Amino acid sequence: MARRDPQPAPSGALRRLVDGFDRFRGQHFEQDHDLYDALLDGQRPEVMIIACSDSRTDPAIIYGAKPGELFVVRNVAALVPFYEPDHRPRGTSAAIEFGVKALGVRHIIVLGHSFCAGVRCLLEHDHGGERFEFVSDWVNIAREVRDEMDGLVTDAERAVIARRAEQATVLASLRHLATYPFVAEGVREGRLALHGWYFHFGWGLLQAAETPDGPFRQVDGGAPPAPALGVAEATHALASIRLGKGALVRECGE
Repeated sequence: MARRDPQPAPSGALRRLVDGFDRFRGQHFEQDHDLYDALLDGQRPEVMIIACSDSRTDPAIIYGAKPGELFVVRNVAALVPFYEPDHRPRGTSAAIEFGVKALGVRHIIVLGHSFCAGVRCLLEHDHGGERFEFVSDWVNIAREVRDEMDGLVTDAERAVIARRAEQATVLASLRHLATYPFVAEGVREGRLALHGWYFHFGWGLLQAAETPDGPFRQVDGGAPPAPALGVAEATHALASIRLGKGALVRECGE
C-alpha cells in the first residue's frame, strides 16, 4: 500500500474564514431573506469600483456596502489600461465593459490608496529584474506617472513622492477610462460619472479628485463629491479616439 503523506496542519487563517462565513450566514443571510431573494433575479449595482488587490483596502468594508451594491474589479495598483481591442484576454477591460454595457452602472470609482506596493514597484524600476514575471508589464500601464515623478527634485521626501504618485495613478486611470468609447459616450450623455478617490488608511481619510488632473480634496460627511470627469472631457476623449490611436496617445500623455 502506498504511503500517504501527512496532511498539513489546519490553517488558523482558513479557520477564521470559515468562522466568518458562519457569522455572515447567521447575521445576514438568514436574517435578510428579502435582499437575497431579490439578488436571485440578478445584480443591479449602481456603482463600479476599480480598486487595488491590496488586502488592507477592501472596498465593501471601507464603504460599508451590502451585497449587490458594488461591482468590484481589483488588480495591482487599481490601474486601468488604455482602450485597446486587440482580441487578447484583458480582465480589467472586460469588467469595465460588462459593468457599463451589461449592468448599466451609473458611477465608476477608481480607488487608490496609501502605501501601495504596486506604485512603489513602478517608481523604483525594480520590476524589470527577475523578481516578478508579470508585475513589470502591468504597472507599466502607468509609466507616464513614473516619468512625471522622475522629474521631481531628487531630495524630495520619499513619502511625499509616493503619495503624489499614488494619486497620480488614480488620475492616469481616469484619463485611460475616458478612452473607452462606451464610457466616454455614457459620460457625454449623462448616464455615467467617473470618480477618482484616494484612501489613506494610515490617517483614516478619504479624498476625491476634482478633475482628471486633480487636485484631491478631503471627503467629509454630507453630499458626495462631484465627478472628476465631466461631459467636456469625455467628448474630447471620444474625438481623440476617432482620430486614431496616435492622436489618442498624445492627448492622454502616454
